[in-house]
Amino acid sequence: MSVQSLEKYLPQNTLKYLKVWFSDFYIHIKITRDRNSKLGDYRKMPDNSHEITINSTLSPQLFFFVLTHELAHLIAFEKYGRRISPHGHEWKSTFRSMLLESLDIYEEDLRPIIIRFSRSPKANFMASPDLVKYFHVKGDNDSFVFIEELKSGDCFMYRNERYLLEGLIKKNYLCLNLATGRKYSFKPLARIEKCS
Repeated sequence: MSVQSLEKYLPQNTLKYLKVWFSDFYIHIKITRDRNSKLGDYRKMPDNSHEITINSTLSPQLFFFVLTHELAHLIAFEKYGRRISPHGHEWKSTFRSMLLESLDIYEEDLRPIIIRFSRSPKANFMASPDLVKYFHVKGDNDSFVFIEELKSGDCFMYRNERYLLEGLIKKNYLCLNLATGRKYSFKPLARIEKCS
């Protein structure tokens, strides 16, 4: 997929960055269906080309953010060698530089969040509450909320199953599956549907 064919997924004015970042590499980009387990990934192929996959359902700014994350893997591995940790110091430094270089792509209210995030980039998007809230709340008109917005004793639906929030244990929420009687731990930013 050419850089130009990505335009429909990206915010305006991103091509100038992508042309520079892509310039030295042969990269195959696959646009995938929505995956619950990940937003994107990078791998080096046996023929020494590179493959990046990204979910097609992401908003343009999130798509660009994820693409930047995955390109940072490629660039860090090529610059520092294959023995570096995938989300180690070299990747963080590369990703930070790329985020700050392309800061003008992001909406004004997102820029401070990107700047804070870039101080110590996280491997997992879900590890940054500000980013998760920005991309899941902004513009959404659905009935889903973050589990951290509930109180002990509230009922909610998650993946078509009904739960009761029992309380906080360390940083997560202990919840009872009302059908099976089993207890589960939910992260604070799990998106659930509150029962009425």
